[in-house]
Amino acid sequence: MSVISLVGMPGSGKSTVGRHLARRLELPFADSDHVIEQQIGCSIRDFFAREGEIAFRDLEAAVIAELASGPSGIVATGGGTVLREVNRQNLREAGSVIYLRSTPDAIWRRVRHDSKRPLLQVADPVAKLRELHAERDSLYAQAAHFVIDTGRPSVPALVSKIMMQLELAGLVPPGP
Repeated sequence: MSVISLVGMPGSGKSTVGRHLARRLELPFADSDHVIEQQIGCSIRDFFAREGEIAFRDLEAAVIAELASGPSGIVATGGGTVLREVNRQNLREAGSVIYLRSTPDAIWRRVRHDSKRPLLQVADPVAKLRELHAERDSLYAQAAHFVIDTGRPSVPALVSKIMMQLELAGLVPPGP
């Protein structure tokens, strides 16, 4: 087994699905945003406001490289991780990349009460999500070995869809 990375828009369910998938596969779980927050000692939102996006993306690239070269496990990445080619390359080389594809409207329904997302603290967050989706969708797809449309299924249903894809690809043994 190698590293299985989850990519997708902010709010697409990478952390939640990743934790459940890690439990199911009995592998360690890491959320790149949480690793970054532990390293910087503050929230990403505060760091973003103080240091800017470029400084954050530099730090994110270092963390992604570290997680990608680590032991087998499940990694949930930040929504903008795919913006840098080096991140897409590191994740693909480390193992399997799964794109949790969601529509901007579905994401907004999930995250509308979450004030911790720095890129959504704008006057029209739905327009921002549409803009981000237009900018990043092809990058997520380019990074991914598998694309899972999230739609409205439950987290266990999404994990089952991912498991089925991994089994069909021969990456995990068939389940009971």
